[in-house]
Amino acid sequence: MYTTHEVLNQSPLLADYNAFSTDTALAEGLRHYDIRPEGIDRLNRVGARAGSAQVIEWGFQANTFTPVLKTHDRFGYRIDEVEYHPAWHSLISEAIGYGMAAQPPVGSGDLDSDLPTHLERAAMLYMWSRAEAGVGCPISMTYAGVRALRLEPELAAVWEPLLAGKSYDPELRYAMDKPGILSGMALTEKQGGSDLRANTTRAEPAGDGGWLLTGHKWFCSAPMCDVFLMLAYTEKGLTCFLLPRVLPDGSRNAFFIQRLKDKLGNKSNASSEIEVDHAYAWMVGEEGRGVKTVVEMIASCRMDALISSAGLMREAVAQAIWHTIHRNAFGKTLIDQPLMRNVLADISLEAEGATALFLRLAHATDKEGDDSSAGQFRRLAVAAGKFQVTKRATYAISEALECLGGNGYVEESVMPRLYREAPVNSVWEGSGSVNALDILRAMVKEPAAFDVYFDEVAQTTGADQALDDAVIALKKELVSFSGEDDAQWHARDLAVRLATILEASLLLRHAPEAVSSAFCRSRLGQEGRDLLSGQVFGTLPRDVDAMAIIERSAPV
Repeated sequence: MYTTHEVLNQSPLLADYNAFSTDTALAEGLRHYDIRPEGIDRLNRVGARAGSAQVIEWGFQANTFTPVLKTHDRFGYRIDEVEYHPAWHSLISEAIGYGMAAQPPVGSGDLDSDLPTHLERAAMLYMWSRAEAGVGCPISMTYAGVRALRLEPELAAVWEPLLAGKSYDPELRYAMDKPGILSGMALTEKQGGSDLRANTTRAEPAGDGGWLLTGHKWFCSAPMCDVFLMLAYTEKGLTCFLLPRVLPDGSRNAFFIQRLKDKLGNKSNASSEIEVDHAYAWMVGEEGRGVKTVVEMIASCRMDALISSAGLMREAVAQAIWHTIHRNAFGKTLIDQPLMRNVLADISLEAEGATALFLRLAHATDKEGDDSSAGQFRRLAVAAGKFQVTKRATYAISEALECLGGNGYVEESVMPRLYREAPVNSVWEGSGSVNALDILRAMVKEPAAFDVYFDEVAQTTGADQALDDAVIALKKELVSFSGEDDAQWHARDLAVRLATILEASLLLRHAPEAVSSAFCRSRLGQEGRDLLSGQVFGTLPRDVDAMAIIERSAPV
């Protein structure tokens, strides 16, 4: 074989490592919560698989051979099926087998040792997202959907055991004949998006206690799921329904996949546009209170978006550090160059803050059945954390990609996939601005949530002056808004401050001084605030002439 050179100075493949034991921030962070010995054992097993060469290869295959829509069979019959590469099925099968799609019971009752707590599940999803985040969508929807179903005990008694099943069966057949099933959701429509009350899908009684739904859904991810939670209007208003893909007699429900979305990222997961035409469904929750029914489900999905972003960030940081350890330039390894160390340390701080935040929120989820304040804290902190972490992930991954130079920009590297995947978490289950508006809504409807939040960060009062000053400034800002428009103008900045202060407080409690001090110095205080605000769009001073600026760039 003809060769012109010897391959030198290339970093080896990062594979066959344990994503749990090698993640110091995760392993140490979990020690501060009441995680069970069997939970640690489970996380070690998941970590070994998530970092294995086989699972990493599955991730590449699932993104290379993307889902294909089959609307009809060869005889012309409508089937509305999506074909996935075997790697996708392997990834989701293992994840379900570990219990990542299962929703633990509410409260402090005895938990089956075979079922993970919310904290354990969050850590598993975080590690699995490092290998391939696309499978997180159906896993998250299955996990979150149970929250809505529990409002209808009779339905929950039938469906929850199947949704918690640890066996994966991809065949499209009657759900009751399967050992485990997946749940999707189809809420938004093309004319409304996040404004769910703009939906037009209608529901009419079927005459046997069920309902018939007719309309469209603009985004329906993972359309191969067995059941879907949907919103439709009855005479009493917007209502939630559970719609099966296959009916008890084995026939297909009137659920039609019009096309698959051609997305920026999240390629391994199919997202679709669907129509339903008198499709059979059961009502979930109170008629006319559909938005209220799905609120907790959406909050759980937002939490998973935060977790996934933290996982993507952690993988990008690990890849960057791994490369710079093995790569030489200008007479030194890259990691020995002061400028490179500055970059690596900064993105590592971002990943540590996100890890500490999702662990605290998962712990609060475990406690909310017994402690109302835990639920209040979670509702506010998830909105702020989802805004902050999903946005910061894109910046951090971009910097990590650059650490690999041209090697990080090619598809043979995992970095482009991580970078493309990051923005979807900011969009899913409410964009950044929707989450920021939820924080303002909490100021009016749940002011006690802010009391719980400030009690949380008060645990580190006196530990860092920059943090103390930031908390005082935040409290002043919360009472300074001159009206709804003024509050909305500052909503994004408020979300950043709420999340960053909470991350700083958690790191002061749970991380070494080198980490917590650097985080506070770089992200709090005036210097840190100016730096951070400049990296989050939508945080301009109130007195700027926004329209004068916008009009200069308008294409008309």
